Amino acid sequence: MRFDHGYAEEDHLGKPYDLHLLRRLWPFIGRYRRLLIGSVLLVVAITLLDLALPYFTKLAIDRHIVPVASMTRAADPAGGGRLERFLTVDPQNPEAAGVIERHSHLFSFESGKARIAMRDLAQLSSEDQTLLRRKDLSGLGGLVLVFLGVVVLDFLFTFLQKMIMEYAGHKVMHDLRLRLYGHIQRQSMAFFTKQPVARLVTRMTNDVQNMHELFTTFIALVFKDIFLLIGITAVLVMMDWRLALAGFSVLPVVALSARQFSKRARGVFRAQRVKVAEINTRMSETIEGIKTLQTFCREDDNYRHFVDLNEQNYDLGMRQIHVYAVFMPVIEMLGIVSVAILIWVGGLRVLEDRISLGALVAVLSYMRMFFRPLRDLAENYNILQNAMASAERIFALLDTDRALSKTASVEAVGPTPQSRGGGIELDRVSFSYNPDEPVLHEISFQVQKGRTIALVGPTGAGKTSILNLMLRLYDPVSGEIRLDGMALPRWDSRQLRARIALVPQDPMLFSGTLRQNIFPEPAKVTESQAMQIIAAANCSELVAKMAQGLDTPLVKGGDGLSSGERQLVAIARAFARDPDILLLDEATSHIDSHTEAAIHGALGNLMQGRTCILVAHRLSTARLADHIVVIKAGRLEEEGDHAALMAGKGFYWHLNEQSAQAAAD
Repeated sequence: MRFDHGYAEEDHLGKPYDLHLLRRLWPFIGRYRRLLIGSVLLVVAITLLDLALPYFTKLAIDRHIVPVASMTRAADPAGGGRLERFLTVDPQNPEAAGVIERHSHLFSFESGKARIAMRDLAQLSSEDQTLLRRKDLSGLGGLVLVFLGVVVLDFLFTFLQKMIMEYAGHKVMHDLRLRLYGHIQRQSMAFFTKQPVARLVTRMTNDVQNMHELFTTFIALVFKDIFLLIGITAVLVMMDWRLALAGFSVLPVVALSARQFSKRARGVFRAQRVKVAEINTRMSETIEGIKTLQTFCREDDNYRHFVDLNEQNYDLGMRQIHVYAVFMPVIEMLGIVSVAILIWVGGLRVLEDRISLGALVAVLSYMRMFFRPLRDLAENYNILQNAMASAERIFALLDTDRALSKTASVEAVGPTPQSRGGGIELDRVSFSYNPDEPVLHEISFQVQKGRTIALVGPTGAGKTSILNLMLRLYDPVSGEIRLDGMALPRWDSRQLRARIALVPQDPMLFSGTLRQNIFPEPAKVTESQAMQIIAAANCSELVAKMAQGLDTPLVKGGDGLSSGERQLVAIARAFARDPDILLLDEATSHIDSHTEAAIHGALGNLMQGRTCILVAHRLSTARLADHIVVIKAGRLEEEGDHAALMAGKGFYWHLNEQSAQAAAD
């Protein structure tokens, strides 16, 4: 286990609204621009429908509940006049005429119309009031139906817009995730030594999901909120610009509060994102190293580390909540203050007969609507921060390109019995994983076609690094490796590796069936061909004891198999590849003699007619090679066959003496 916090996030994060990030997102968005344009048009339609609802309230009040046309000045016996409301009716209407005849003392006539003071309506029976106001009731019912129709349309448009945005968002994230996955797969091993696994997993999952929320939630809401704010402002100004100015008098305070909120929330949010990444990595390392933790009794120490991280994340979460807990009530309070100002100013204007009661009610509704988008924008600020931070990290990963360079390529040539094997030459090859820690120093040797060479030396001498260079998992710092006379960078990586098979010391098996782990394309391999390969790899006994044979599912890493069985599966995998060149990192030092014999038999079958480079951990294995290369501290110490090296009494002879002494002890 390491406790060096190797999960540190990127050193630099730019502006949360960096337009460069948005421009880089456009190639992923552009192909779905028609869907996005359609979504925006639906948002405009939804906004117009939302703006229409308060206006219907105004029409209902002014036309049918408290008709504006009935506002006149009634005579005042004391002199002057007072503001009075009247209901005007048509005396030619038979139903109205009956009411007028029964209550003639309450009615007055003007220009052929009868009217009754609104305050006198209470003296009439409910039936008479209904008769007089039948037209208003009918008009009010019509407005209600229109209102309900607008609500239904709003629901349908919102549903359609949501579906479009979800579809477009999922497609964009689908493309982005594939781009990330392909980019990661193309990288060299040097890339993965610098990138913690949890960070890469977080980029593919959490960060991409955050971008999905940006498209499906934030963009739709922001467009709607912006259109709604513009629409409400325009309607209020057209209805009464003085009332609009009165209501908007609190906006400078709103802007100042929003600015302070964004500055405080930005820092807290970014720190919390880093802390979440640290928690993810700590959890990943704990699961991967659980055996080591339990073996060395480090559970308590590891738990304390996690407690510290979790406490820090909790504190950041509470700081974020505090920021929202202050800002949201401030916005609510300012909204209430704005409504209070409108009630005072608008009420005076209604009493002065400068605006209608319906207009005041509509203005109050619009002002309450005006502060709703402001609250929404604040609530969705978290989504925006999350998405922009994720976009930074995603594109930082895409910009980190450690893929091996390619100067040219050659056409793949499939191995044939006549051309089996490939000649390999290392010419003054030097290599290091880190610039200040050289691993290999000017290594030079040749491997002729069809021959077997053994790499011998103490642990850490650089033997496995040579195999990695031959697979072109890394490039040398200097020098050149050539296959059949052509430098490896001139080969297409896929064509190069198609000619090589690696049997590593600790084979990696994947989740899936045994058949899928051995054969790259199981459907193209007949059962008889599969059985021939299984027999040649000495895997028949293993397959026979599996519950479902080759179709037995394996868990990740092949934990249900022993080390020797995993090694046999790796040999079978190499057989299925039918390579020209075989790289063997011998791993038979810690298995039973029966399995070791099976592995050696399988390797003997696999090595026939192929160029083979064998990392020999046991010197007895090295004696089987045609040529032995001795590596010491990253340098080629000596080379030759076993007899010549023993006769020279050099480092190889010394290793054999040590091995013999250890066996005697």
